[in-house]
Amino acid sequence: MSNFNELIACKNSQKCAVVDPAFEVDRLLREAQQRKWTITAVLVTHTHHDHVDGVEEMVRATGATVYVGAGEVESLRRAAPSAKIVGLHGGETIEVGELKIAALPTPGHTVAGTSYVVDGNVFTGDTLFVGGCGRTDFPGGDAPTLWQSLQRLAALPEETRVYPGHDYGQTPTSTIAWEKTTNPYLLCKSEAEFVALRTGKNAPRPQKRDK
Repeated sequence: MSNFNELIACKNSQKCAVVDPAFEVDRLLREAQQRKWTITAVLVTHTHHDHVDGVEEMVRATGATVYVGAGEVESLRRAAPSAKIVGLHGGETIEVGELKIAALPTPGHTVAGTSYVVDGNVFTGDTLFVGGCGRTDFPGGDAPTLWQSLQRLAALPEETRVYPGHDYGQTPTSTIAWEKTTNPYLLCKSEAEFVALRTGKNAPRPQKRDK
């Protein structure tokens, strides 16, 4: 499904967080072990199955604490019943070693989508893709809410590096500046224009790039 997973590590403490472990948990664990990193946190951007199906396995292997938007705690609990789950309302700081990871509420694709900001990087899940944005026709999706979330992301420093949840763009990552000048959804001048584009029959569809 062209999903991305990321390991975010503190070089000094060797502690790290993993974003949206759904597939290849064994590979993520192996990557961390090879680098002598200890996974202490799981950062969930939203609870669609292709972002959380590996959370239970990850927690059982590491004992990591799991973070997710407060409105999706119960959904995550069904996928990861043994996890210690912390619900986020936005503005919290998650400490991973010496790293301070800020929780940024970005609902709209789901009811409590959350992005994570750290050291000039933002992990956007399915809210913002390279050249696109998340769908709003799934349960819990809402186009006006997604518009507000995209504006919140667009307000980050332009040099912020964007790490999306799927490899749907021309490049794996991007920057806020690039998205503001090229992404058709961020080029919309109003909520009404965005909603018409996002919900219309002619809405751009994510395209996988050639490998």
